[in-house]
Amino acid sequence: MSVREVNFDGLVGPTHNYSGLAHGNVASMSHEGLVANPREAALQGLEKMKSLMDAGYAQGVLPPQQRPDLGALRDLGFAGSDAEVLARAADEAPQVLRAVCSASSMWTANAATVTPSVDAPDGRVHFTPANLQSSFHRYLEPATTGRVLASIFADEARFAHHPVLPATPAFSDEGAANHTRLAGDHGEPGVHLYVYGRQAFGGDGIAPRRYPARQTLEASQAVARQHGLGDAQTVFAQQHPEAIDAGVFHNDVIAVGNGPVLLYHEYAFRDEQGTLDALRERVASPLIPVRVPVEAVSLDDAVASYLFNSQLLTNADGTMTLVVPGECQEREAVWRCLQDHLLAGHNPIAEVVVKDVKQSMRNGGGPACLRLRVALSEAERAALSGRVLLDDALHGELTAWVKRHYRDRLAPADLADPALASETLAALDELTGILQLGSVYPFQR
Repeated sequence: MSVREVNFDGLVGPTHNYSGLAHGNVASMSHEGLVANPREAALQGLEKMKSLMDAGYAQGVLPPQQRPDLGALRDLGFAGSDAEVLARAADEAPQVLRAVCSASSMWTANAATVTPSVDAPDGRVHFTPANLQSSFHRYLEPATTGRVLASIFADEARFAHHPVLPATPAFSDEGAANHTRLAGDHGEPGVHLYVYGRQAFGGDGIAPRRYPARQTLEASQAVARQHGLGDAQTVFAQQHPEAIDAGVFHNDVIAVGNGPVLLYHEYAFRDEQGTLDALRERVASPLIPVRVPVEAVSLDDAVASYLFNSQLLTNADGTMTLVVPGECQEREAVWRCLQDHLLAGHNPIAEVVVKDVKQSMRNGGGPACLRLRVALSEAERAALSGRVLLDDALHGELTAWVKRHYRDRLAPADLADPALASETLAALDELTGILQLGSVYPFQR
């Protein structure tokens, strides 16, 4: 069985803007109010996808959400025509308007948690969309995310879709950004590392003081139960509270794993040794931990550069490629760590590839935020619905689509423009035709 990891990147949406909505995300907060370039953002994302496809990695595409979410505004009591709803929201609740225009679904690492068929008792690939209840602008995403995933992974004999967890603080779920699967290769049974920031029920009360812990242990345990995973297949580890207070809002900002390799910062886990011991006990192949000490890269440098929010990709010869954001070159300690500690170390990481994703980075999302990893067999890849696996033709069509529909300048004040809403709906309607997804958006239903 030929199992490959497919990276499904989120297309950046036409309303990409800098509203500073994510509390605890230092980059998002620090760039609030700047003028964004949605066209450049989408093209940067597509260029990253194309370069990885050209390098031989399996690459998929997920569409953005419908924004502005006028239905959400109407649910909140704003009435009238679309233009009237937008104008009233801009006047009475500008932060709410910014939230319903967020293009945050581009970070598909938060879209869902996925278990490949080789690990599931029923031999199907399992999906649970994240409830993202910790922030209003992301709480709006799961319904459409579920429809998109159900449209693409539609074969019920091969794919299983679970309901979103209850949208309450006790089951706060941020998706695959806090989940890593480790195995000798993608076709071997794996071990699932779930990282949480806090316990909703019980615990010792040790938690971050500055920023909220978004993922709960209870949410991670519930997703593992939904997917039928047993104790021998799972490790639950608490994120280090000091890392969260430094701006590490998800585990994928401080650790990344693939195959048998776990690249992590010294402050990734509250109980570093206990986490490694539990993984070694469960992973069939020898675990290869690659530890970056705080003396080499400070927490501030880790957050500013998004060194650990990089894509760790497995090559056919067993080596690995690390795809890092350009910001890693701008921090001397980080770049030195990449050259002297990672590339020169005794580990499979043999290549570092630098990608410009500045438009995403300014909102707090690096290369790893932009993708949802799904390990699929050849038969499962053949069973996908729609036209979502990237090739040269699809890349060309999507690039032309972006250039036709996206603005090259968008300030938060522009979000009230009713023309932007009309432009976005027209663009998304055309996109569902290109991707052959059917009617996944509310306005199409």
